[in-house]
Amino acid sequence: MLQFRASLVLKELIQTSPKRLFSDIIRHKKTLPNAYIYSAAYPLTKTVCNGRPFFLPLAGRRVLCTKTEGSIDPPEPVKKDESVQEATADKRRKAGILPSLEDLLFYSIAEGQERIPAHKFITALKATGLRTGDPRLKECMDMLKATLKSTSDGVMLDRHLFKKCVQSNIVLLTQAFRKKFVIPDFQPFASNIDALYEKARNLSGGLVADYIPQLAKFSPDLWAVSLCTVDGQRHTVGDTKVPFCLQSCVKPLKYAIAVHDHGTEYVHRFIGKEPSGLRFNKLFLDEDDKPHNPMVNAGAIVCTSLIKQGASNAEKFDYMMNFLKKMAGNEYVGFSNATFQSERESGDRNFAIGYYLKEKKCFPDGTDMTAVLDLYFQLCSIEVTCESASVMAATLANGGFCPITGERVLSPESVRDTLSLMHSCGMYDFSGQFAFHVGLPAKSGVAGGILLVVPNVMGIMCWSPPLDKLGNSVRGIQFCTDLVSLFNFHNYDNLRHFAKKLDPRREGGDQRYTFGPMDYESLQKELALKDTVWTKVSPTECNEDSSTTVVYRMENVGEGN
Repeated sequence: MLQFRASLVLKELIQTSPKRLFSDIIRHKKTLPNAYIYSAAYPLTKTVCNGRPFFLPLAGRRVLCTKTEGSIDPPEPVKKDESVQEATADKRRKAGILPSLEDLLFYSIAEGQERIPAHKFITALKATGLRTGDPRLKECMDMLKATLKSTSDGVMLDRHLFKKCVQSNIVLLTQAFRKKFVIPDFQPFASNIDALYEKARNLSGGLVADYIPQLAKFSPDLWAVSLCTVDGQRHTVGDTKVPFCLQSCVKPLKYAIAVHDHGTEYVHRFIGKEPSGLRFNKLFLDEDDKPHNPMVNAGAIVCTSLIKQGASNAEKFDYMMNFLKKMAGNEYVGFSNATFQSERESGDRNFAIGYYLKEKKCFPDGTDMTAVLDLYFQLCSIEVTCESASVMAATLANGGFCPITGERVLSPESVRDTLSLMHSCGMYDFSGQFAFHVGLPAKSGVAGGILLVVPNVMGIMCWSPPLDKLGNSVRGIQFCTDLVSLFNFHNYDNLRHFAKKLDPRREGGDQRYTFGPMDYESLQKELALKDTVWTKVSPTECNEDSSTTVVYRMENVGEGN
């Protein structure tokens, strides 16, 4: 007996024009591959839905209610409250009018099988760039674990169990599997990142900073790159779980928090906006007796004095730590007391800058300069990993929203101002060269980190302790330069006419459609009612179909919402 394969029939339905009747497909079944043909065990029953005829197969099989020539559209429904709309949508799904997103997702992964192993779903999920530990997928992963414990084999999921697991996060999962994230073809992009990482790893040269004794203890062989996109896609390579101190990489974050709390105008009463053209630790002010910008030591010390004014240092430190943890999506943010003590003991230059600022009345009234310097050293000694710092950078890339929690952390104003100053002043005396060649906002630190932001796309943290003579990571600079040589991420790459570089924001080289926020029903209608084409994508090799774990993606989707 011929076997009915739901996913193949579903695929043919979606390929079919919306005006073509389901009955036409069956009537002309000779034109379809054998796998598409119903056997006699699945009789069809003609029925009517909203004045539209369609054929209903054996109970439990969903089909599409398609519009016929000359039919009259039903009147626009009266607006109902949210609970009524959800009940109506559920009723429509039960009536067989639209396939549910959960069913479509199951069919696309199952490839005609009645059950799928859980690891097949997890493998396909990771291929999109999402992690199983993503906070947004917590309900889904918790339910998956609980469901597998209740099954006889602890491995396989049928359609109903699968639906139970994914329904709490189905909109995010559907967008991921339909490749509508900012980097649609994530695996080829990640492979290119790995290649750039390997190229930079072979570099020698540079010296580990030793003017802060604690920093000199790091191995020069350490090298890591982590990235997080604005949709929460993650990729890491190298020593990405080794904690290191932010050092000067905390300066843009501290400035962003100050602007978020006080506004741009207030902050820049005390700090300028211009590159200094001088070493980052010079005792020098602009013509208005203000530090040139918040990315040099003098400006960062004044910026520290603006954090939660009137509170104790303990309260200020806790406030900053909590803020940074929100930016990092609650991933690792720690503190190195040994580095703090080392910084304070060897901080003569910064004490000299502090007294110079006090003499010039650069601080707000009532500021305790020595307490400010203590907090300044503490903030420089905050620890992160490459992974957690990449989420911080992605929060800046995402306009102040943390990509993996969806929480608004910073105001748009503070993000805009921070990225502007990172672009012009973030790389010490190399800022002009970096802006010219790389064209992206970045901030380096003497611990070897480079916090790089690709606005509206992703955040990246590179870390390798050996520094060049200007205080920037040798491998990090090479990686950033190679990144914009391969991809059109430079701020002034012309996206329409600059064809020499890859654009990972385009799917397969085609123009990428932009979609706004989508709810369940809008995604469901787009999947079921638009003239679309499903194509296979392997989760292990995007350009080959050799893997047995295959997902379907939709191309030529109509205009976005």
